[in-house]
Amino acid sequence: MAAPTVIDHLSTVRHVILVLSGKGGVGKSTVATQLTLGLRAEGKKVGLLDVDLCGPSIPRMFNVEGNEIHQCPEGWLPVYVDKEQKIGIMSIAFLLNNRDDAVVWRGPKKNAMIKQFLSDVYWHDVDYLIIDTPPGTSDEHISVMEALKKYNPDGAVLVTTPQAVAVGDVRRELTFCRKTGIPVIGIIENMSGYVCPHCAECTNIFSKGGGESLAKQSGVPFLGTIPLDPQLTASLDQGKNIADVYKDSPSLGAIQGVVKKLMKVDECLP
Repeated sequence: MAAPTVIDHLSTVRHVILVLSGKGGVGKSTVATQLTLGLRAEGKKVGLLDVDLCGPSIPRMFNVEGNEIHQCPEGWLPVYVDKEQKIGIMSIAFLLNNRDDAVVWRGPKKNAMIKQFLSDVYWHDVDYLIIDTPPGTSDEHISVMEALKKYNPDGAVLVTTPQAVAVGDVRRELTFCRKTGIPVIGIIENMSGYVCPHCAECTNIFSKGGGESLAKQSGVPFLGTIPLDPQLTASLDQGKNIADVYKDSPSLGAIQGVVKKLMKVDECLP
């Protein structure tokens, strides 16, 4: 009896980008979400894989909580957020019985789940696969890196906030990428100033320039800054695209600039 054919879903993905951060609370999932929406606005078909198993927030940000995962002959189908099926999402949140359930797993079970996500999800010929990772440099990151190596992923986008503490953690993330052989596409400085919703003035609550300075010191591209914007926060809480509900938001232009630079840098990578 012939062995069943193993379908290599990731082989059809044109670009694979990881979103990493050295610490929690820097807005990594927010950045992953905005990169996904920005790439879609550029006409790309995008997959977003949420491997933050203990803190899966991506479904909430796209207002698709409670959706179920369906099987097809090729494997698991992602949850699509639009009728055109231009954005597909996969997250552990879709496999939980209740949104308040905690994932209390040891490393081996987490690693097995991540490997299953990477091998069994049928992305159906997407242009970009964005992988939102948990903070730090743990077992989950190593599992992702090892599974992706044979596909030559484009690399990682590192997210930081301007403070020295956050930038210091990103330095360690840079070291992790170099040790595991993952190229660094660039650094994004998130929460770079607070935009007043009344007068649109930007105040540097958390200082400014830490991410850009680190990029220069490390010899990696700086992809830009995204301000701390109440309208961006509101759109994420509502599960809506900021481009649809806050067209005049100052953070929208910042995000579009980051996406365009990301695509340009990504195309230049070997």
